[in-house]
Amino acid sequence: MSTIDVVVRMIHSITAAAWVGSVLFVAFGLLPSALDGSLNASPSQAIVSRFRWLSRGCSALLFVTGGHLAGTLYTVDSLTGSARGHLVLAMLALWFVLTGLVEVAAGKLDRGFDDQKVRSPARQAKPFLYAASVVAVLLLVDATLIVYGSGLVY
Repeated sequence: MSTIDVVVRMIHSITAAAWVGSVLFVAFGLLPSALDGSLNASPSQAIVSRFRWLSRGCSALLFVTGGHLAGTLYTVDSLTGSARGHLVLAMLALWFVLTGLVEVAAGKLDRGFDDQKVRSPARQAKPFLYAASVVAVLLLVDATLIVYGSGLVY
C-alpha cells in the first residue's frame, strides 16, 4: 500500500469520525437543551451554522476520499458482485441520506433561530436529527464491516 493510500484512508476515517461525532453531539447535546428552552437563539444559531459547514466539508471530503478508495480498491465487477462491494455501495447510499438529513435539520433550526425561536425549530428538526444519528451509526457499522469483515463479508 502506498503512502498516499494510507494518508487517504486516515483522512477518510478521521473525517467520518468528526462528522458522526458532530451529528450525535447536535442530536443529543444541543437538541435537548433547545427543546427545553434553556438555550438562546443567537448562540444556538452560531453553533448550528458551524455544524452545517462542518457537515458540508466532511461530506465533500468523504466523497473525494471515498471515491479515491473505491477507485483504487475496487472494480465495477467487485463493487456490484461482492459482499464488500455491496457494503461500499451501501455506504455511498447512507452518505447521501446523512447529507440530506443533516441539511434539512440544520435548515429547520437555522430558519427558526433567525426568528429568535428555539423550541419550535428544535421540535421540527428533532426527527431529522434522530434519523441522522441512526444513519451515522449505520455508516460506522458499515465501515467496520468493510474494514474488519466477517464471515459474511469475505
